[in-house]
Amino acid sequence: MEPMEQAERQATVEAIHASATMLVLAVAGGGNAVITDLLAVPGASRTVLEARVPYAETALAELLKGAVVVVESTAGAVSQTMAEAMASACRVRAERLAPGHHDLIGVGVTAALVTDRTKKGDHRAHLAVATADGLHHVRVGLKKGERSRVEEDRVVADAVLRAIAAHSTA
Repeated sequence: MEPMEQAERQATVEAIHASATMLVLAVAGGGNAVITDLLAVPGASRTVLEARVPYAETALAELLKGAVVVVESTAGAVSQTMAEAMASACRVRAERLAPGHHDLIGVGVTAALVTDRTKKGDHRAHLAVATADGLHHVRVGLKKGERSRVEEDRVVADAVLRAIAAHSTA
C-alpha cells in the first residue's frame, strides 16, 4: 500500500468532514498521523468526537473495559481481533458521546512498526471500523527495512483515512 499525495489526503479529510459521520478513534503502535490529519483540516469538530492513543497496556485495557478479547499467541496485540475489539469499544464510546446521532463509527488501529529494537515478526497494522452494519477489517503489510518509522506511520495513517472515508455517509 502506498501513501497518498498531500492533495488526495486533504480531499479525503475534507470529504470525511463533509459527511454526517462522527467517530471515536483509538490508535496504538502506529498510524498516529491520522489524528493530526483529521484535526488539521477545518470541520474536525463535526467529525471527531474523541481520539485516543492507548499505548500502555493499562490504557488499552481501560479502552476495552472488560471486553473479552482472544489475542492470537503468535500475533500478540497486533491482530485483527484486537483492532476489531478496539473499534467496537470506540463505537460504544461514540454512542455515549453523541446519543441519538445515527451515523457513528468506531475506529481501532494496532500496529507493529520500525522500532529501536529487533523485531521477530513482520511490520504490519490491523485497522477496523465498527459501523451499524458490523465490523470492517483492513490489514496493512509493510516490508521490513523499506521505510522509516515516520514513513510506515504515514502508510498506516493513510489506510485509516481511506477506511474512514469508505464508511462515511454523504
